[in-house]
Amino acid sequence: VSFLLLCFRSPLVTPLIFGLLLQAPFTQLSTIKQPNFVLLLADDLGIGDVGCYGNDTIRTPNIDRLAKEGVKLTQHIAAAPLCTPSRAAFLTGRYPIRSGMDAINNYRVIFWNAGSGGLPPNETTFAKILQQQGYNTGLIGKWHQGVNCESRNDHCHHPLKHGFDYFYGMPFTLISDCQPTETPEMDRAFRRKLWLFTQMISLITLTAVLGRLTGLISVHWKIVTCLAGFSFLFFISWFSSYGFVRYWNCIMMRNHGITEQPMVTDRTTSLILRESISFIERNKHKPFLLFLSFLHSHTPLLTTEKFLGRSRHGLYGDNVEEMDWMVGQVLDVIDKEGLKDTTLVYFASDHGGWLERHEGERQLGGWNGIYRGGKAMGGWEGGIRVPGIFRWPGVLPAGTVIDEPTSLMDIYPTVVHLAGGAMPQDRVMDGRDLLPLLQGTVAHSEHEFLFHYCGVHLHAVRWHQKDSGAVWKAHYVTPIFSPAGAGACYDRGFCPCFGEGVTHHDPPLLFELSQDPSEAKPLSADTEPLFDTVIRRMGRAIEEHRRTLTPVPEQLSVSNVVWKPWLQPCCGTFPFCWCDKEGDN
Repeated sequence: VSFLLLCFRSPLVTPLIFGLLLQAPFTQLSTIKQPNFVLLLADDLGIGDVGCYGNDTIRTPNIDRLAKEGVKLTQHIAAAPLCTPSRAAFLTGRYPIRSGMDAINNYRVIFWNAGSGGLPPNETTFAKILQQQGYNTGLIGKWHQGVNCESRNDHCHHPLKHGFDYFYGMPFTLISDCQPTETPEMDRAFRRKLWLFTQMISLITLTAVLGRLTGLISVHWKIVTCLAGFSFLFFISWFSSYGFVRYWNCIMMRNHGITEQPMVTDRTTSLILRESISFIERNKHKPFLLFLSFLHSHTPLLTTEKFLGRSRHGLYGDNVEEMDWMVGQVLDVIDKEGLKDTTLVYFASDHGGWLERHEGERQLGGWNGIYRGGKAMGGWEGGIRVPGIFRWPGVLPAGTVIDEPTSLMDIYPTVVHLAGGAMPQDRVMDGRDLLPLLQGTVAHSEHEFLFHYCGVHLHAVRWHQKDSGAVWKAHYVTPIFSPAGAGACYDRGFCPCFGEGVTHHDPPLLFELSQDPSEAKPLSADTEPLFDTVIRRMGRAIEEHRRTLTPVPEQLSVSNVVWKPWLQPCCGTFPFCWCDKEGDN
C-alpha cells in the first residue's frame, strides 16, 4: 500500500492520471450498431489538388476539415488509373481484371451508354451486401459501369441491379461533348479520321459523277450510284453515333427513368447536391449508405457562376473549390440531423489528375504533387496515388496521418464488416479491412503486395516489407513520354498501356518509395545491395498472383464498347430521344 501511495504522489504519474481522466473516450464499436456511410468520390482529382495534401493555390477547407477531424492516408492507391476499371474495383473490392473490367485494347473505359459491356451481374458490390443488411442504399452522380446487355430496358449493369435502392445521376461520365460550347472530346482522333475518310470517298464519288457528266471519264452509272450509296452509308454508319454524342451519352436518370436527354449542364451541380441532401434527410432514421460520386473535377469542369474566377488555379481550381463547397454542404446536413457521431465519412478520388488535358493555354487537368505521371498511367504514382480521408468522431482518432499502403478496394471489406455483413466466400477478394489500421490497433497495413495494372497489362508491383519499413516498387513497363522528358504523353492525350508507346524493362526499374516517393532515382544492383533479392521476391509474388486469376468475359472488348442503337436509353421513341422532366417540374 505504501508503495502505491508513493507512486501516486510521483510528479510523473499524477499528470498522466489526470490526462487519462480528461481524455475524450473513444466510442466502443459495440455501442454503434450499423453506422451510416457517406462515401465521397471525386473524378480525376489529383492528390496535389487538395490543401491538406500540400496545395496552397486551391482552397479546400471542408476536405481539410475532414482530415483534421479524422484520419488521412498518404499512400492510398487506386486499383486502376482510369474511371471505369478503378470504380469497378472500388465497388467489388477486387482488381478489375478479375471482373473483366480492364481493357485488352485501347478502349479502356465504357464508351457509350448504348454499349453492352459493364459491371457483370454476377459481381457482388458492397452496396448489395449492405442492402441485404437492411441499409437504404443510394448512388448520386456518376456511374460509368454500363447500363444494358441485350435490350434497351434490361438494365443488367444499372446501379439498381448492383445493390442500390436509389440512383440519380449520369449512367455515363461527364465529357466535353456534354457542353455545347466546348470542343468535342470523345474519341477525337478517331472522329478526325472518319471525317477524312468520308471526305475522300465523297471526293471520289463527286469526281466520278463529274467525269461521267462531262464525258472525261468512262464510268457506268451503276458504279457511280454504288459509290454514292457507299459514301452515304459510310457517313451514316458513324455520324449516327458520333454526331449525336450529347444526346446518346449526356443524360441524367432517376432510377430507371431518364429525366434529361440531353442533360442541362447549368443546373447539374445543384441537382446532384439537392438529391444528396434529400437522400440523407429521407433516411436519417435508419442505417443508410450514400455513395456521392462527383462529376467534379472531370472536363468540361462544370462550374456555377458563383465559383468562377475565385481560385488562383483557373477554371480547374474553381471547379475543385466548388466541389469542396459541396462536401461542406453534405457535412453540414449530417451535423444538422445529429448524425455526425454515427456516420463514417470517406473522401477519395478515383485516380490521379489528367496532366495532358488542356485547351490552348488553359490547363484543364489536375496536379499530382510530387508524384510522377498521371491519369491513364498504370504504374507511376501520379496516376494511382490519391487522397484518402476517413472521419468518424469518437471512433477514429482525429488528426491522424497514416503512411501505410492502402487501396480503394479496402472500402469494401471495411464497410461490410462495420455493417455486420459477410464477405463473399466464392471468389478472390483483394481489399483488406482498414478499421484496425485506422483505429491504431495495428501498426501496418495487411497489404504486402499491390499490383498495378494498365488495362490487362501488369506495369508495376509494390512490396511493403514490413520488418524493415521499406516500400519497394518495380516497374516492368513504363509509357514513353512525348515529347521526350515532358512527364506525360502530350502528343497522344493519353499514355498507352502496350505497343510502341511503352518501354519494357528487364531488369525492372526499382524504387524505394519511402526514400524516393517521386520515383526520380531508380536503383540498380550496383547501388542497392538488396536489388536482386527484392526483384526475385517480387517475381514470385507475380507468379502467385497470376495463379489466382481466372478467365472471364472481357467487358471492354471492341464488340462490347461499340454503340448499339437497340441498347440506347431513350426518353421518347428512338431515335427521337429528348426530354427535360426537371424543367417540367
